[in-house]
Amino acid sequence: MAVEVAGTVSAKPFPKSKAGRRTVPLPPLVVARLRYHRDTHPAGPAGEVFTNQAGGPMRRTLFRSRVWRPALVEAGLLGRVAELGTDRFRAWWLDANGIETSADATSRGEAVALVVRHAAGRLRFHDHRHSYATWLISNGVPVNDVQRVMGHEQASTTLNRYTHQSGDQGQWVRNALADFR
Repeated sequence: MAVEVAGTVSAKPFPKSKAGRRTVPLPPLVVARLRYHRDTHPAGPAGEVFTNQAGGPMRRTLFRSRVWRPALVEAGLLGRVAELGTDRFRAWWLDANGIETSADATSRGEAVALVVRHAAGRLRFHDHRHSYATWLISNGVPVNDVQRVMGHEQASTTLNRYTHQSGDQGQWVRNALADFR
């Protein structure tokens, strides 16, 4: 495990709490993608999955610009890129004022880099934890199981901090009570 303080990444032998030492179940698609990444990118000295050019742990800012934001672009969650023809691509993104801007590029990678560099904020990597917990609980996974997989000491942390309302709680309640006679 790596921790970054003031731009310096160092190894941390254990998570914040005993509950943080856990196995996180992954769907087959994620396992396949991680295996591919491992096969094409060497692990760091402490087994890091994402490393810098020197093979050490990647700083948060580098992970964000080289891995996270390009993945958001490819998923259509941070701007978009379209192929216009041979060696012609267009990148679109929203700036901080919500104004759509576009630019042309000669490769897909260059177009993705334009969006990464210029698009305003959006989804943070840590937001996955919130979505993950909310999704699991909304799909009926027992709270104590979600608590363990999240690495929380208390179920209240999972419920109060990491899960969010679905927006249609009335329908959820009606569905739950539909068979009640």
